[in-house]
Amino acid sequence: MHFLDQAKIFLKSGGGGPGAVSFRREKYIEYGGPDGGNGGKGGDIVFEAVQGLNTLIDFRYSQHFKAKRGNHGQGKDRTGAGADDLVIQVPVGTQILSEDKEDVLADFTEVGQRIVFLEGGMGGRGNASYKTSTNRAPRQHQPGEPGEEMWVWLRLKLLADVGLLGLPNAGKSTFINQVSNAKAKVGDYAFTTLVPKLGVVSHKNREFVIADIPGLIEGAAEGAGIGDRFLGHIERCRVLIHLIDIAGTDPVEAMRIVEDELAAYGAGLDDKPRLVALNKLDLADAELGEGFADELIAAGADKVFRLSGATGAGVENLLDAVLSYLPDRTSTETKASEVEDEDAAPDSWSPY
Repeated sequence: MHFLDQAKIFLKSGGGGPGAVSFRREKYIEYGGPDGGNGGKGGDIVFEAVQGLNTLIDFRYSQHFKAKRGNHGQGKDRTGAGADDLVIQVPVGTQILSEDKEDVLADFTEVGQRIVFLEGGMGGRGNASYKTSTNRAPRQHQPGEPGEEMWVWLRLKLLADVGLLGLPNAGKSTFINQVSNAKAKVGDYAFTTLVPKLGVVSHKNREFVIADIPGLIEGAAEGAGIGDRFLGHIERCRVLIHLIDIAGTDPVEAMRIVEDELAAYGAGLDDKPRLVALNKLDLADAELGEGFADELIAAGADKVFRLSGATGAGVENLLDAVLSYLPDRTSTETKASEVEDEDAAPDSWSPY
């Protein structure tokens, strides 16, 4: 499955049907008068958030959505049939943006949320509605109101309780595989994760959703590496886990790089609570891990967790800390059992 989190589409609601110009003509009935019916209403453009979708790839191949127009009125005072609404299903977490991406027009945060985005045009009046005591045989009618149309952007922000971030090769994929059934790709090279992945974590009779995003490097806000485009998927998280490779770059420098990129991105990410964790403890001795932890605390970390995503050592303490940031029942816990990890973690992505 291909992953796509942005798509531009064209929307047009249906126009109203025209009213009819008709006169009653029946045997033995003189001066039957006007009997042209009104036109039907055009179809609305409706968006609905549904469970089971986690990508906008369908909108890569279908970019134009036009609702049908209402039927025209007919004689014998028959009103034209209204057109059916065009319902567009989107994943939970989808936002609708204006064409210039400056305004958020709609935000879908719950399953079943439904919004009438563009209303169809009203049907035109038939000539029967123009009849008066002084105008007994009107011939005017209305053509029906046109529908609305516009280009919009769809942007997907995955819903998760916990966000997982760090430099490339910090062990994020190994960690999410350890705590969930995400089955993320693991490799001994940078950027093994190219798209966000979701996993459902079960810990102490609680469930929550964790999101892993591609690694950040210095200058990501300016487009370096994969850039910061996937940071939007952790904007809704309650707490962030910052994994630092104990055997990689200087841990203090690694923490600074990620902190700077979060601040450059904005959107409140640098204000979210963060849990700093030294990963790959199995590759270093206890003394080295304790020394690095002290350095990180001196650099601004409130507390440093030492763990190994490969062996599972220390992971339980970190998950205990995560639960303290979640309410008694998280917003995604009711849906966690329905998240399909394999579907939520597609193995390829195309920007086209």
